[in-house]
Amino acid sequence: MNTLRVRRFIALALLPSLVLYALFVFVPVVWSAYYSFFNWSGIGEAKFHGAKNYVELVNDPVFWHSLKNNVIFVLASVLGQVPIALVLAIVLHKSNGLQRFLRSAVFMPMVLSSVVIGMIWQYIYHPQIGILNFLLDAVGLGSWKLQWLSDPNIAIYALLPPLIWNFVGLYLIIFISALQNIPGEIHDAAKIDGVSGARKLFSVTLPMIWGTIQVALILCISGSLKSFDLVYVMTKGGPAHATELLATYMYNSTFSTYRYGYGSTISTAIVIISLLFIGTSQWLTRKKAD
Repeated sequence: MNTLRVRRFIALALLPSLVLYALFVFVPVVWSAYYSFFNWSGIGEAKFHGAKNYVELVNDPVFWHSLKNNVIFVLASVLGQVPIALVLAIVLHKSNGLQRFLRSAVFMPMVLSSVVIGMIWQYIYHPQIGILNFLLDAVGLGSWKLQWLSDPNIAIYALLPPLIWNFVGLYLIIFISALQNIPGEIHDAAKIDGVSGARKLFSVTLPMIWGTIQVALILCISGSLKSFDLVYVMTKGGPAHATELLATYMYNSTFSTYRYGYGSTISTAIVIISLLFIGTSQWLTRKKAD
């Protein structure tokens, strides 16, 4: 009886959050998918367009280029943010003064808005007054100076350092919490068995926080696929769509060219691609865990 009451209380407590989540997440996604079958400028009557928007999307080279850029962002996040944060968490999970200071320093970008971070890195990459080209000149590597954000061949790669720098602090805190939740008895048992160093890391520590690593990978992939503000502030998807992402392309199609139907098609594609990426990552990590 008590168990039933507890379950009812939990269900009632979760109900407001579930209603709000459905109202502001699921309903807009379904509504967007509905309008993806219409030709609509946002004003006036929407005309049913069938699957023409999806046919155009499949044959749109900018869409595929944006998807390629998003894949680069996903790889940079998964292979950059997660390993760096994990190594820092292992080094900094104790709580002496220096470690607390370093944790705060790494976490600092998380309290800044993406707009501020984008403006900081715009100044770093500035071809005339930027500190990066100044440092290259100072160490005798003036020939390496580049137009970091205006060269279509390198602009997308120039966006990766601020992307990684921005979110390492978040995963650092998540991994430190997981490491600190490992029971002390596990460490004592490993010590008694003579397990230490790299063997303890790969045989005890990482398996104990593997669930947290999976969650971090999901956050990484979903966050990378919806990246928008940092890129929009630094390049607006240019030059010549060189740094266009799916989210910036969807925004430009919807609010710059007023093609709400086609923008809805792109946003629906983002949802489907995100689910495919997250499902694949979960399948791979579960297979590794088994």
